[in-house]
Amino acid sequence: MKINPQNTASNTDVESLLVSFMLMIIAAFPLFFVTPALADSAAVIDAEVDTALNRLYQSNTAARNISEAAKAVLVFPDIIKGGFIVGGQYGKGALRIDGKTTRYYQTASASFGLQAGAQSFGYAMYFMTNSGLDYLRSSDGWEVGVGPSVVVVDEGMAKSLTTTTYKDDILVFFFNQKGLMAGLGITGTKISPYSPDSN
Repeated sequence: MKINPQNTASNTDVESLLVSFMLMIIAAFPLFFVTPALADSAAVIDAEVDTALNRLYQSNTAARNISEAAKAVLVFPDIIKGGFIVGGQYGKGALRIDGKTTRYYQTASASFGLQAGAQSFGYAMYFMTNSGLDYLRSSDGWEVGVGPSVVVVDEGMAKSLTTTTYKDDILVFFFNQKGLMAGLGITGTKISPYSPDSN
């Protein structure tokens, strides 16, 4: 079989362009996480967490009921998710115990594959056991899926969920989903301590 040199050159050019494009995206990807981290003060994060929890409890009875039995709640009120081939998400939040912020955290994850679009959403993690809460507080960087058991509460589960039926360390409620990308997951997300401005 005879190979056409022109086709070979053309294929090589296309491959080179694709590799260059991917390297540019990967090189710029850390900026996706670094830039937002400089923006918010502790007061701003606390205000956003207050608003998010109020809205969640008004629209979700299960979350409100679970909050009364939880040891703590970690709230990320506004997470930005976007991507084209290389995707990622980032947000900041606060850990509340007995209604008071005890520490701030950031959440981030990256993904690779065919994807396009952008969305924003929030989520609240309810720590139902002391062991789950201790794991978070003793970790410098926790990858969800390793360590405490985590369950995302969907609409069907929320209807039958009570403080006596859950068996997992952490229950997660998503809220305020807006955007083009379908499917929200938390496995593989990294949660780590965050130091906001004091203003």
